[in-house]
Amino acid sequence: MQHEASFRLKLDSPKMADLLGSILSSMEKPPTVHDQESRRKAREQAARLKKIEEDEKRKKAEFRKKMEKEVSEFIQDSTLQKKKYDPMGKIERSILHDVAEVAGLTSFSFGEDEESRYVMLFKKEFAPSDEELEAYRKGEEWDPQKAEERRRLKEQAALEMQEASHTQERPVSPNSNYRDKYSHLIGTSAAKDAAHMLQANRAYGCVPVANKRDTRSIEEAMNEIRAKKRLKKGQVEATGSGSSV
Repeated sequence: MQHEASFRLKLDSPKMADLLGSILSSMEKPPTVHDQESRRKAREQAARLKKIEEDEKRKKAEFRKKMEKEVSEFIQDSTLQKKKYDPMGKIERSILHDVAEVAGLTSFSFGEDEESRYVMLFKKEFAPSDEELEAYRKGEEWDPQKAEERRRLKEQAALEMQEASHTQERPVSPNSNYRDKYSHLIGTSAAKDAAHMLQANRAYGCVPVANKRDTRSIEEAMNEIRAKKRLKKGQVEATGSGSSV
């Protein structure tokens, strides 16, 4: 009896009560109705996510298998050089590019926005030119005949520019140039004289004679020349008569 009383006293002590309270509080409490509902929803969401992931994985595998079959048929068809697909999503395009690379094909994606982007496959021996790729990037159809015509015109324009450049590099004779240009209008001899005058003008800095000091008309100049000749002739005659006296 004394021993039992002593044990009860120990249990009733404050330290022992705190220890028991700590043990009881650390024990897991039974779940409430709210906790059970939350756990159930979490399990359902995890199951849905797993199913979605499995469905996406299955769809990717099916799409890859389909693309592998189409790519194989494209390679075996000798009448086809390229193959254009309808617009598809980014994941599908990535799978198709991968299948094409494994099969040894060249593939490109075209389209301005995500909804309109599509894939084109090309056989290695019919790889597209830069001009063809540029047309697809602009959303245009590729016409080989029109492209050949544009190429021919571009080469012709480049050739003409080259010839014009060589012509400008060759020295031009001012005499022959002036004579050839105006001989049909003023005659060969007159054109030749005019060319000599042009050469003299060039020594003046290519300024026309009419812009120099002499602004007389042709008629005035001719009259002055005749007057000088008459004066000179008179002086000669006067000298001759003086010596005879």
